[in-house]
Amino acid sequence: MSKSKSIVDYYRARAPEYEQIYYRDVPQRRKEIDDRCEYVSRIAQGRTVLDLACGTGYWTKVAAETAKEVVASDIAPEMIRQAKTKNYNCPVEFVVSDLYHLPFRPKSFDFIMLGFWFSHEPKQNYSVLFDSITVPLKVGGRIWMIDNNPPAEGTQVDSTEVDEHGNNLKVRRLENGNEYVILKNYFSKEELEKVLMERFRIIDFVYQKYYWSVLLETK
Repeated sequence: MSKSKSIVDYYRARAPEYEQIYYRDVPQRRKEIDDRCEYVSRIAQGRTVLDLACGTGYWTKVAAETAKEVVASDIAPEMIRQAKTKNYNCPVEFVVSDLYHLPFRPKSFDFIMLGFWFSHEPKQNYSVLFDSITVPLKVGGRIWMIDNNPPAEGTQVDSTEVDEHGNNLKVRRLENGNEYVILKNYFSKEELEKVLMERFRIIDFVYQKYYWSVLLETK
């Protein structure tokens, strides 16, 4: 049994099974995801889209249904390989790149997506993340994020500790039994608003039972 605190190692190992998270047999969870799919498809229509931390391409495919073109980026080559197996409705380019050292020209995308990453971002690093993801955004462009809400009260979350910055660390187990200790933060709606409003205007904010979703503009 292996243990690692590297989020990159975890997602590289999890790539073949990652997309199962979108198909859990929980009707309300499924409805929340489906609603966000419709929303993203509408917002992406006719736009040049950058899907950051794209993973297996789930949201890449949703955006590609209506977008003009999509660039999908992830640091894990294993995730990119999974994403390339899908069929897309518009031109899609895949790029292996670090989220904090993006190889894209400034102001080159209308719409930037960041799905299920913010909960992994160290709290002390938010300004670095926001600086990085806003550089490729055109003036007047928008950023969309989605992530998990806190588990229901009484649910086992496998937390191991909280570090000196207030980041929650928890155990994740893969199907092969290997364990990874990863950073995974959860937020109330008020906490998210406080963090995001320091840098962005909130255009739309949905906070449901399982997921939150926010559409942002730079100030």
